[in-house]
Amino acid sequence: MAASLLALIITIIICCNVTAAAPDQPGGGFSVQLIHRDSASSPLYNPNETPTQRLGNALKRSISRLHRFAPKLTSSLPYSDVTASNGEYLMNISIGTPPFPILAVADTGSDVVWTQCKPCSSCYDQDAPIFDPAASSSYKTVPCSSNACSSLQAEGAYCSSTDAVCHYKVGYGDRSHTYGDLALDTLTMGSTAGRDVAFPKTLIGCGHDNAGTFNRNGSGLVGLGRGSASLVTQLGSSIGGKFSYCLVPFGSDNGLTSSMNFGQNAVVSGAVSTPLFSHVSQPTFYFLKLEAVIVGKERLAFGGSSVVDGEQGNIIIDSGTTVTLVPSDFFAQLSDAVDSQVVGGEKARDPQDFLSLCYVADYSRLQVPPITFNFQGADVELTRDNAFVQVSDTVTCLAFYGSDDASIYGNVAQQNFLIGYDLQKGTVSFKPTDCATN
Repeated sequence: MAASLLALIITIIICCNVTAAAPDQPGGGFSVQLIHRDSASSPLYNPNETPTQRLGNALKRSISRLHRFAPKLTSSLPYSDVTASNGEYLMNISIGTPPFPILAVADTGSDVVWTQCKPCSSCYDQDAPIFDPAASSSYKTVPCSSNACSSLQAEGAYCSSTDAVCHYKVGYGDRSHTYGDLALDTLTMGSTAGRDVAFPKTLIGCGHDNAGTFNRNGSGLVGLGRGSASLVTQLGSSIGGKFSYCLVPFGSDNGLTSSMNFGQNAVVSGAVSTPLFSHVSQPTFYFLKLEAVIVGKERLAFGGSSVVDGEQGNIIIDSGTTVTLVPSDFFAQLSDAVDSQVVGGEKARDPQDFLSLCYVADYSRLQVPPITFNFQGADVELTRDNAFVQVSDTVTCLAFYGSDDASIYGNVAQQNFLIGYDLQKGTVSFKPTDCATN
């Protein structure tokens, strides 16, 4: 795994207050609030940190996350790209009957929905109580003889010779892991409309052996990828294959929240749309085809990373990665094109030594060229806040990074866009939106 695969992770703490619209009907809609980990509403919030320190920490967390993409893109073994300690967004859900509250990392780059469970043979320290499956009347383990067990081997399912229960095993790039039982139980999300949204017989991982760099404030992970075990796939026809999110800018007022929508609430009108591609060997990720990046009037043709040669999709869109990653040679062209058109700043070094193209300047007066992502069938024009981040009181940097392992459209570029995924139509849509008021 190349050390050059560096990025900012913005994990999304999803505090699920849901606007429900008859989830038992196909395509019925509901919405959840996304609270950034550095919001005052987050259990991970540190009031002693400055905005610059929070961004610096996000840059450091990005290393662990993006180191996970390269192995998964080059290996057929079950592999998750998120370390729980690196989750920037968390999701408040409940599991079981009666509902047991769970705070878990939400991630579009992984599939399995899992939580720590009693009895814990080896669990990481967790502040909240641990889920006890024996206390849930709707909990049922998945037997080895079931089709579900045999069809989920790509997600880490396996059987042992000692019992008839289907187990799962997921490893992480930093040697963290979760092992446990696959089971069916009711998953519930709260509702801003005043009523809960319940999904019976949701496949979950009940983790009895979980160790590594997991955060004690979290209880597990909610996979939102494209694999068969992900929450999005399992909700299936009940959400019509649709979900969307709208991320407020990093560093916004602590009271502001982002949102994630499912079903009819996720329909994005008046937007530009681009085809969504899948890769047989990498079913988890959401791939798009980027044809070029236009800086001012200069068009830079985009080829993509070598790991996806021969495939139509050449860049992953990921809500959990902060900066946008492009191949090193393309990054050099992009940096030269941007630098030649920036006005009002003197080149400088990133105090964190993460980003390459930086300027000493009053951020409000820094004049930058328009940058447009020319996806197949959709031009997405970035604002200055989508393309640059202020890494200190005086230094502003281009929010792109050169990586030869994976190309990823990060969440800084996605902020203040309503982004809709329609898995039935096979499209991703972009609509400029003030996410703070949406």
